[in-house]
Amino acid sequence: MKLSSRDVARLIDISAVQASHGEAEIRECVRRAKEFRFVEVYALPCWITFLRELLANSLDILVGAPVGFPSGGNCTEIELAEAKLVVRDGAQELDMVVNVGKLRSGAYRYCEDEIRSVVEVAGGRPVKVILEVHYLDRDQVKKACELCINAGAAFVKTGTGWAPGGATLDMVQFITTFVGTAIKVKASGGIRTLDTLVKMHRMGVSRFGINLISAVEIVQSVAALPGGVVEV
Repeated sequence: MKLSSRDVARLIDISAVQASHGEAEIRECVRRAKEFRFVEVYALPCWITFLRELLANSLDILVGAPVGFPSGGNCTEIELAEAKLVVRDGAQELDMVVNVGKLRSGAYRYCEDEIRSVVEVAGGRPVKVILEVHYLDRDQVKKACELCINAGAAFVKTGTGWAPGGATLDMVQFITTFVGTAIKVKASGGIRTLDTLVKMHRMGVSRFGINLISAVEIVQSVAALPGGVVEV
């Protein structure tokens, strides 16, 4: 299969979700998303109304919002309140952080119930569950994937991009092999090159979370290839 630069852009979510990001950074993300047609832009919850307004005339670019970002350590009631608010404000997809501490403590019912509750609040909007795999061993990653599948999440996602480690080729291969077609996979955290994206896409990754600078460079690198396409 051959993908054009536009095809590759439609695999990539970009975001302005660092603590320092404000109006200027969100505007720049939206400008670049419109230029390259990235599939989705994320901003922190207080900016979702603003982001929705900026994308009002770009129906092919989705509005994304995090829930429980970046630690996943809020009480379930707070997670649900945040999910309700971002849905109200126009979020079309939600990326929630699993409660890593509860997961590592073996509180599997708690984690599954929390994910299921957010999925219900999302009302059919895709929910991607961020596992923050840097802090998990392989058995915990497997268990987290099972919980996400059982709870009806649309994706498992490797990380927030805030942890020291993220979407390594080895970890992505481990996750995609384990989940098969039971749930989609989003790779996020440390993806910087077209080569990495292509290898992960071949493994079964269908969405990527990539910082703005790297996302633009990746799409531009496809356009610079012979014929403007990359083989995947």
